[in-house]
Amino acid sequence: MDVDEVLLSVGEFGRYQKWLTGFLVLLQVYVACQSMLIVIVGAIPEYHIDIVDPSADRDIVKHVRFTDNFTSIVSEWHLIQHEAYKVSLASSLLFAGLLIGNILFGPLSDKLGRRPVYLTGLFFDVVFGYITALAPSYEVFAFSRLFVGIMNGGMSLVSFVLTQEYVGKSYWALTGSLTNLTFAIGIALYALLGYYIRNWRILAFVANSPGVLFFLLSLLLPESPRWLYSHGYTSEAEEVLHRIARGNGREIPSVKLKQCNATPGTGDSAHSVLDLARYGVLLWRTVILMYIWYVCSLVYYGLTLNAGELKGNLYVNVALYGLVEVPAFPLCLFFIEKSWSGRGKSTAGFLVFAGLACIVTMFLPDNNGLYLSPAALALLGKLSVSAAFNVVYIYTSELYPTVVRNAGLGVCAMACRVGGILAPFVPSMKSLNPSMPFLAFGISGISAGILSLLLPETLNKPIAECIEDLQSPAYQLLNKRQVTAGRSGHGGPKGRDRKCEETSPAKQKEEET
Repeated sequence: MDVDEVLLSVGEFGRYQKWLTGFLVLLQVYVACQSMLIVIVGAIPEYHIDIVDPSADRDIVKHVRFTDNFTSIVSEWHLIQHEAYKVSLASSLLFAGLLIGNILFGPLSDKLGRRPVYLTGLFFDVVFGYITALAPSYEVFAFSRLFVGIMNGGMSLVSFVLTQEYVGKSYWALTGSLTNLTFAIGIALYALLGYYIRNWRILAFVANSPGVLFFLLSLLLPESPRWLYSHGYTSEAEEVLHRIARGNGREIPSVKLKQCNATPGTGDSAHSVLDLARYGVLLWRTVILMYIWYVCSLVYYGLTLNAGELKGNLYVNVALYGLVEVPAFPLCLFFIEKSWSGRGKSTAGFLVFAGLACIVTMFLPDNNGLYLSPAALALLGKLSVSAAFNVVYIYTSELYPTVVRNAGLGVCAMACRVGGILAPFVPSMKSLNPSMPFLAFGISGISAGILSLLLPETLNKPIAECIEDLQSPAYQLLNKRQVTAGRSGHGGPKGRDRKCEETSPAKQKEEET
């Protein structure tokens, strides 16, 4: 048996797996606090300048009086006027770090294992988080945010992979959606912390402290059985699967995996990002998906970071921008499994609606009432783009053949981070025109939604189309060892490709039943 067949026996989503994935899903609360830290820590308090002509005195700092009852990096280091760009710069450095983390940690976790790379990233994430809280100067603060981004982005990527690899494929959509849902709740909890803790250093310290508990508990996590098996550690994989069986209350005498042909300590290194550009179909899909991921990130983080600039209570606005994502979870689960919508049309619909909501805000006055105000439509846009972000994670993993799936997801994640790097600077376009940020978000969302219609559907994919995929050049990238082993009934981790792995998780569960 291979890993998926064993999981059918020991339980695809049993009690022990629920504990493992629940813990990793809850970790997203900590990830959200780190990702959204700058929204409150970098908020601009109300201030007055006690001189008529600020340009007349170069030492303007001694004439500035901040009147709000909270502190931030703006009030401590006087990041106003010509220094105001430093707040957006610190935010962009975090997202640049997320990009670097995605690039580094993905291959490292493939080579060294999920667990050690995840633990290392989480440990240093906590360390640099405390450096952020204790930073003696803006420069130290800014560079600490860069390294927090590297560790946070890489660690959260590996933790997401672990939530998928601990369970059966039938539950990948569920665990992926729960991860995004918990991230949204984390934003709201961070706003609640900010409401009660008005000193930015104490807030940063408290928001980072749960990472210590998560790290200590993470020491109990097992290695991914899928990674162990695919890298030749068959006995270790069997031991982890035995542990899962015991945790699920299943009495199984023995777990015997088919002998994997991979040499222990080595993986399938024959495939790389270059394979995505080698074939027209994969290249075309990759370009479209990269743009969709870029837009999702640009609009998602652009609207979230803009919460601090909306009228009204800062903490309420930040909390609403998190809680508004909660309905996106059931919406996604409903639409992506319907034959009349599926993955593709759901992605297109959510993105187009998000774009239209942003554009309509340009034509509404601020005093137009609660339900038709620009803030309300911006929240609807955030809800819709959150749903699109949720779907595109699942959609992308199903569009790529197994042998290049990791490379495809890595490239798309890079495009996603580019959108995050640019997002903090979009609100500054208000200096040109107050409506420019929402126009940029609107055009981006609509264009990405239309382009997503060019991608094939993956829900209930016909068997003929699956066979055609398996015969495509992308699948021919499998080396002779894997093909020969697959024909002889000892295909190792890639042996299931001949069973049309590219069907949706829901369809697989239906066929297995």
